[in-house]
Amino acid sequence: MTAMRRALEFLFTRALRSRLGVALVIAVIVLGVLGAARLISDPADPADGLSNRPNRPITTVDPTAGDDGVLTSPAPPSPVTSPGAGTPEQTSDRFAAAWLGRPGMTAEQWQDGLKPLSTPALTEKLAGVDPEGVPAEKVSGAPSVRARTETFVEVLLPLDNGQLRLELVAADGGWLVDVVDWERP
Repeated sequence: MTAMRRALEFLFTRALRSRLGVALVIAVIVLGVLGAARLISDPADPADGLSNRPNRPITTVDPTAGDDGVLTSPAPPSPVTSPGAGTPEQTSDRFAAAWLGRPGMTAEQWQDGLKPLSTPALTEKLAGVDPEGVPAEKVSGAPSVRARTETFVEVLLPLDNGQLRLELVAADGGWLVDVVDWERP
């Protein structure tokens, strides 16, 4: 008995009061808790446990809803023109002819020719512009129309010295040029 008593006395007076003894006691407690948890949980299948992976792929799109990708964008809408009014192509041809002007034309005559084909905002921007600064002399091809919406189109006109880009908007049943841009080749 004395040996047992000495072992217990050594354990409680010296071993448990040192850092090594405290670390050993904590390690035994942690291992005991983990062992008890493992015994209690005991998964039926070893693949189960912390992993809860699905048994088939997760889909986030209804496969019967059709394709919603970028590759199948709808066709742009056709521009709407009122009966008796000019089409965007006709308006752009008339505007290009007025924009190119003719030799000896004054700035006032040039702006008067553009005014019925332009929006008020564009007419204001073109006020004071000299027609001598127009960098081309003639249209060299057919217009290319890109409909953006039913009331907004972009027209590209090839000219002898570049390309004229016009943005037309539908206004009061007809088409008016809202933006003029010159692109050099």
